[in-house]
Amino acid sequence: MLDYQDILQAAQRLHGHVLHTPCVASQTLSDITGAQVFLKFENLQFTASFKERGACNKLAQLTAEQSGRGVIAMSAGNHAQGVAYHAQRLGLRAMIVMPRFTPGVKVERTRGFGAQVILHGDTLDEARAHALQLAAEQHLTFVHPYDDEAVVAGQGTVALEMLTQVPDLDTLIVAVGGGGLIGGMATVAKTLNPAMEIVGVQTSRFPAMFNAIKGSQHPQGNSTIAEGIAVGTPGVITQEIIRARVDDMVLVDEGDIEQALVMLLEVEKTLVEGAGAAGLAALLKYPERFRGKRVGLVLCGGNIDPLLLAAIIERGMVRAGRLTRIRVGARDIPGSLARITATVAEAGANIDEVHHQRAFTTLAAQNVEIELVVQTRGHFHVKEVLEALCQSGFDAQTV
Repeated sequence: MLDYQDILQAAQRLHGHVLHTPCVASQTLSDITGAQVFLKFENLQFTASFKERGACNKLAQLTAEQSGRGVIAMSAGNHAQGVAYHAQRLGLRAMIVMPRFTPGVKVERTRGFGAQVILHGDTLDEARAHALQLAAEQHLTFVHPYDDEAVVAGQGTVALEMLTQVPDLDTLIVAVGGGGLIGGMATVAKTLNPAMEIVGVQTSRFPAMFNAIKGSQHPQGNSTIAEGIAVGTPGVITQEIIRARVDDMVLVDEGDIEQALVMLLEVEKTLVEGAGAAGLAALLKYPERFRGKRVGLVLCGGNIDPLLLAAIIERGMVRAGRLTRIRVGARDIPGSLARITATVAEAGANIDEVHHQRAFTTLAAQNVEIELVVQTRGHFHVKEVLEALCQSGFDAQTV
């Protein structure tokens, strides 16, 4: 099994080729969660993900013959960029097979690093099968995103840096897809401090490793905003390491990840993808478990589709009560809409959208139903707006 020395050697190979990212305390997140929170900003890597550590370590160990033929990888995006970038840096041919619905930002960045990108299949498993077929046909070296000791050793260097920067952490909370990151980090952490607790996080829509370790049978979904950890088949090598060195695993839901992503954007002014927010999502979902502990989180990736980000931010505003829909019943006469909008404005809210409904309503025929999408300061402000409308003689309620 992979050991600490393997990761020390990986760190030597990576020196000068990947960024030594900061690991800093977050006072605001600490206040919110009740734990002392330290964030490792792997989203600041050149490819915006820790994945280039494992890719670089693997490519650095290729033989001259393997280097001459080139490499191939399958990935939902971050591993692809890591392989493509370091292959370009080393002058290697790189072919990347990605699922067809991989976010466009990841596809284009991978192509931008000079790799040949092939979109194939709807899942990582389908992409993997095609990549293995191409590897055999074209005699390319397959660079697995997680089930390879060289890759896992590279990912483990994240923990080497974290525990140099903040040696006295009590707990590491790590996102888990195939298990490469947590496998490497747990190997380091348990060597340096056997008492440290290592907790893995998976999304409830892709609980493959959770099921394998826990013996549970949670169903697998079709999609998740944390596509970076949407792995249907857990790694064999990584599963063995997790069984031996990881203390526990937990599941988080889509809403938990969305909340964490928006919080990191607002509080830390840092952009992460869904997988990068999984650790904070677990901390927010299970606060009692980690209260009072010194907790390290890895912001493991920052590659997110702008349209998805916009949708998540908007949904976060809805959850916080800062964006709400209000339905108002009024007489269908000139001036009614003006009175409604004036009332909302006087209450300090801003109207985004206005929709009239005359046919599909149970109101009297001479009335109209007006639906407003309103920006407010929070749930308390929504109540103030509703009270102002009611005091002005309108029948108003949130939708």
